[in-house]
Order: sequence, then structure tokens, then C-alpha cells
Amino acid sequence: MSIFLTLSLLCIIFTTTISTNLPPSSFPYGLSYHIDCGSPTNTTDPFNTTWLSDRYFSGGATGIVSEPLHFRHAHEKTLRFFPISSGKKNCYTIPSLPPSRYLLRTFVVYDNYDGRSHPPSFDVSVGSTVVFSWRSPWPQSLARDGAYADLFATVLSSEALICFYSLATDPPVISSIEIFAADLASYDAAAIADNGTVLVNYGRLSCGSDQWGPGFSNDSDRFGRSWQSDSEFRTGRSKILAVSTRNSISGAEQKPNYFPAKLYQTAVMTATTAEEGGGVLEYELSVDAKLDYLVWLHFAEIEGRVRRVGGRVFDVYINDENLTRVDIYKQVGGFAAFTWHHTVKNLSSRVLSVKLVGVVGAPLICGIENYALVPSDPSTVPEQVVAMKALKDSLRVPERMGWNGDPCAPTNWDAWEGVTCRMSKDNTALVISQIDLGSQGLKGFISDQISLLSDLVSLNLSSNLLVGNIPSGLDQKSLIHLDLSNNQLTGSIPDSIAASSSLQLALLNDNLLEGLVPEQLYSIGVHGGAIDLSGNKGLCGVPSLPACPMFWENGKLSTQGKIAIGLSCSFVFCAVLLLVYIYIRRRRNDYDFALPHELTSLAAKRNRYQRQKSLMVLEMESQHAKGLPSHFTTQ
Repeated sequence: MSIFLTLSLLCIIFTTTISTNLPPSSFPYGLSYHIDCGSPTNTTDPFNTTWLSDRYFSGGATGIVSEPLHFRHAHEKTLRFFPISSGKKNCYTIPSLPPSRYLLRTFVVYDNYDGRSHPPSFDVSVGSTVVFSWRSPWPQSLARDGAYADLFATVLSSEALICFYSLATDPPVISSIEIFAADLASYDAAAIADNGTVLVNYGRLSCGSDQWGPGFSNDSDRFGRSWQSDSEFRTGRSKILAVSTRNSISGAEQKPNYFPAKLYQTAVMTATTAEEGGGVLEYELSVDAKLDYLVWLHFAEIEGRVRRVGGRVFDVYINDENLTRVDIYKQVGGFAAFTWHHTVKNLSSRVLSVKLVGVVGAPLICGIENYALVPSDPSTVPEQVVAMKALKDSLRVPERMGWNGDPCAPTNWDAWEGVTCRMSKDNTALVISQIDLGSQGLKGFISDQISLLSDLVSLNLSSNLLVGNIPSGLDQKSLIHLDLSNNQLTGSIPDSIAASSSLQLALLNDNLLEGLVPEQLYSIGVHGGAIDLSGNKGLCGVPSLPACPMFWENGKLSTQGKIAIGLSCSFVFCAVLLLVYIYIRRRRNDYDFALPHELTSLAAKRNRYQRQKSLMVLEMESQHAKGLPSHFTTQ
């Protein structure tokens, strides 16, 4: 899709102002961001909008327009550009967003900031969908003045992804990014398409007024929409009258679209009526062919002369097809907002025409909106995005490779450098099928999150400086080719690698691997595949490699060693138990065969008697020797 058709509707410079950064504002959900790309500091514009310093970007550098005085506001004078050294794909990732529909507005300017007089060619995507395409050469006024463009997109995750893709060697540029919360049901989202459809603004006109809205006037719009004057889009020969009112308008500022009351307080109508042979209002809007367009028309009966049903009746034609007849007063009465919308399918021309043909009185209109319905492209399976981001960090993928945003989407861009994607089997998402990062100077390690790449067919990380172990999660059944050769990988080869029934090539040579090679892995070479384990001094256990020590493998005890130690410990434990048992039994036997307590007492008494008798005998013998009479006589 060409950006210039959109930008031709928005090429007059106006700024944005809705609310300050994150506190609740006039928006129904109180969330908006205003990022001044390239600015090192926060600023506040004349409409009291706080612009945040540049943040949330993946890479690039900052610049300043060549003629700063030509621009009214600070956020239009600075920019961020993405040289090819930052990779072909760079992104802003706006965080902390609740699921909702959002209006996203960008301001892009070149103004010869780099002195090359060559505006760049690049694409812009929101999520997985390309929404704007800039192609060099730009119109001179566009290159010098810049332009705003906006769209409505649904964000269901917690972040908004705005990415820039370089064509050839041109560095994409961006000057400001704004995002505002809107209602999920706005613009009849449920009826026109699924929530993935992006509504790209191809014209938002306020009839009978000058340009107004946030950033251009002090008038507000709850969704941050800015409204252009319709004057340069009117065609035809009918004389036009502008009408306005200061009366309040019922039905404005209502959910889910919150159309501002000011939109319905001005209008244009033909100077002649249908009865007078006039009464035709015509508009032409530039569009891109082969897209569907959502057209919203806004009406309010603000001319005091029409106070009855049938007082003003006209037919609505889009691309010369009569689609409806409108009687504003019949629909809503006077000074009340009335809208009608229609989807134009598969437009074949590059012009969308809107024509009001009077039936009674003069046709009248307050505003026109025209949105291209851009179908969302499929995105990468979320868990595989998680895996690829983890690999980006663990492998230390250099900035020049542009590993930013979605690895596979948009599909009309190249995937991340070295990555190949395909549609999932159910055709609902993209999956990673190949990673080829050989000889890229990578110095990290292989993240365990690689196990989430369940559709991986080929992995080549050879000839880098990778360290650490081979993840056990590298066991995808889809894996056919595995090349981790010429790195500094350590540890053993996980048994899980051999679990892939499809594996036909396994190159693990010239690393620092050790231990027993899984038999199932070695059998790949036996059954017609190719395997190379050379250059790993610590590997063992298969033909052409040394035998593994009986009790030692993979830098640790082998299974046999563990069994032997277990048996030895069991034997020692049993022996200790036996000795303890014998000891206890012997103590019990000593007690059982001792003399009873009574016998011990009798023996003691008998011993005392014998000692006393011996003493008496000695005393008698002594007396007899001295010739003394004895008091005792022996028996």
C-alpha cells in the first residue's frame, strides 16, 4: 500500500494533544503515550501535552531536521533514523498496554537531515501488518514539511509493536509516535471484520470548517482524531454554502465512537435545491486499489429552516452506486448527530467518490471518514517468539542482524537474518523451521528455551565461540540437521538429542565435549546419516573413540560406578549391623550366666566366717606357744 495517498490527506502540519502521559485524561480509558523520537528530554507543547523523551526503541541514532525554524513544535524537529548497521528491521515496543483498540499516529519528516537530499524508502508495520510504505523520491513538499498518518489497531497483548523495515540501504526515519486508547467496539468492529483488521485513515474531513482537533486547535477529540477541512476534496460545479450553529448537539460524545460535538456544529450544503435543478455535493478521496474501505458519513440538521420530516431528503452515492436515502430529521430530529457507514469491497479504482444528490431541498453533510480495511497478517506463534528472544539474548546476536520485533512477520518482509519460517499446519500462525547462524562471531550460549521451537527442522550454529552445555531440550522430533561444530561447548551429549527420529545429520566435532556418546546418536551414521564427533578429546564409548573408564564417564561417575559404590556401601552397612548385633548378644549372654544375687550373698558370708576362723586359730597357736591358757578349745 502506498503511503503517499494517505499522506496527501494529512500533509498539512498539525500537532497532537490529548492528555499528559499516563494519568487519566479526557479519554474514556485514560491512557495515552506521546513519544518525541530523537529527543533526549521531556517537553510540553503549547496545548499542555507532555512529550516523552525518546524511548522503547531497539536501535538507531538521532538527528535534527535541517531547518528547525520551519516547524512549529519541538517534537517535529527531532527524529530517529535506523542505519543499516542497526539491521534492516528496527522497532518501537510500547509497553504496559491493556487489551483494547488504539489510535496510533506517527509523524515522519526528512527535511534533508542527513545532507544527502535522498528521502529513504521503507515500510512501517503495526504488529505483524504492513500499514505504510514510503518510496523515494518523495514529493518535495512532503519531504520538507513531513506528514502525519494515523490508524486504528487492536492490541491484545501487553505491548504495541511499531517496526520499520529498510529497503536497500536507506535508513528509515520517524519523528514522533502517539498512541491513544479507544473503545474495542468503535467503528462497528464486530460487524466489519475481526479484531485483527487495521483501519488506516485515508481521509477524516470536517465539512464547513478549518482544520481542528488536538494539536491544531484547542478543540478536543476523545480518541485523538484530528479533522481536516473538506474544501480541497470537494469536486463538482455546485455552489456551496457553509452553515454552523452554537447549539448543543444531542447524540454526540457517545460510546463507542465518541464523535465530538464540534463535528456536527458545522456543515456544507448546496446553494441550490433539487427543485431548482441543483442539489449535488461531490467529494473525491485518493485511495489504493484492491482494498476494502469503510466510509462513515456524519449528518446533523442544524439549519433552522428544516423542522419537519421530509424537509430535506437526498440520496447517497459511493462510486456512482446509489446506496441509501437520507432524511436527517426523520432519523434523529433537529440538532442531533446521525451517522451512516458502508463498506466498499475490493475497490478497483484509485479514487473513492462520495456524492449526495438532493431529492427534496439541498443535501447537507457534516463530516466524512474513510478507512482502508487492512487484514492483519499472521504472526509467529507466541511461545516461539519467546524462544527466539531468549536465543537472541543468550547467543548475543549482534545489532546489525536486526533481530527485532516478530521473527517471521510481516510475511512480505524477510524474516530475521538467518531465520526461515513457514505457516503452521493449521495455517493460523507462523513457525520457525530453520536457524542458520554459522560463522557470525556469536559468543554466548544456547538457551534452554530452544525447546519451545517445536517445528525446528535445521539448526546451524557452527564456527562460533559458543560455550556451555548442549541443552537437553534440543530434542524436537522435527529436527533433521544439527550443526554445532567448531565451538567451545562442554559437558556431555544429552541422550535427548538422539530422541529425534528424523535426525539425519549431527555435526558436533571440534568442541570440548566429554563422556559417553549415546548409542542412538551414533546409530545415525550406521543407518545412512552423517555424524562427526571428532575433535572432542573427552568423548568415548563408540567405535573410533576410546573406551570409557569403567566407573567414570561424562566427567562424573558412570552408572556402573554408582552401582558399585552402592553395593559397597550396602555391604559395609550390613557388616556394621552384624557387628552391632553380635556385640549386643554377647552382653546379654554375660548377664544370663552370672550367679544369682542370693548365692552371691551366701558366698560372701561364708568367706567372712572362714576369715574369722583363721584369725582365731592363729590366736590360739600364739597363746599355746607362750604357755598361756586358752579361752577357746578346738573341736
